[in-house]
Amino acid sequence: MKAYTEYLTFNTKNRYEIVNITPQVEAAVRKSKVKEGMCLVNSMHITSSVFINDNESGLHRDFLEWVEELAPYDIKKYKHNLTGEDNGDAHLKRTLMGREVVVAITGGELDFGPWEEIFYGEFDGQRNKRVLVKIIGE
Repeated sequence: MKAYTEYLTFNTKNRYEIVNITPQVEAAVRKSKVKEGMCLVNSMHITSSVFINDNESGLHRDFLEWVEELAPYDIKKYKHNLTGEDNGDAHLKRTLMGREVVVAITGGELDFGPWEEIFYGEFDGQRNKRVLVKIIGE
């Protein structure tokens, strides 16, 4: 059994952003030399997300509008912000969009369904944040 770990770092220009990280994860799979196994990709920050969906810009705008409707940015709305933070909304958005994905590796490649790609969702950006890529298999 092989194990491979890589950390990706993101610093988005905007507070809210969706970034396609499929190419970086595919590169990690190639470096791992794992042919059959699993690839875990997870955000290591509680105000960002990793999820799988379609790489379509209208859908990405829909996601950002949807989470903003459910957890709007409002410094006075969240008890978390009473600690001096202003990102209570980002914690809720992360919970809605998810922390991690696991993708099978088959024949040395990520085994996706049609249109599936991996995305990093940022809800409190403009600073460095890490994503863990952990690959195990043969």
